[in-house]
Formats: sequence, structure tokens, C-alpha cells
Amino acid sequence: MGAALHVYGGIEAGGTKFVCAVGEAPHNIEASTWIPTTAPAETLQQVIAFFQPYALRSLGLAAFGPIDLDRASPTYGNIL
Repeated sequence: MGAALHVYGGIEAGGTKFVCAVGEAPHNIEASTWIPTTAPAETLQQVIAFFQPYALRSLGLAAFGPIDLDRASPTYGNIL
């Protein structure tokens, strides 16, 4: 797995697993991984480690529940 410049990242965050992928286009996935959902800090540490080698252009997130998008909220960015 080499570092790729200007790739897109994607995360499907679920109650039992996180699926992470990077690629230049939907039909050109360079790498992907499946991470069991455990404690938040442990799961996110593994997600960050997966994306660390890549220069991401953007990152998309699909989640099993609504995400708090209110920047003024104390739970901003959390899955509700």
C-alpha cells in the first residue's frame, strides 16, 4: 500500500463495523479495510491509522444514524 496523492476517502460507519476505502474514483478503489466497531477511541484510532498514509482530497461519511451538524451544539459531529 503506497501513499497516493489526491485520493478520495469513504467511511461507512455502522454499529458492528466501519468500512473504510480510498481511491481515485468509485470504480478505482486503491485500498479498503473492515474495522470492528468497539469502544469509540479504539475504533477511531484504527480509522485514523488507515487513512494516515493518504493525502485525502475529501472524506465522505455514511452513518447508521443522524449526525449533529449544528456547529454551535456541544455534540457537533456526534452520531445522535
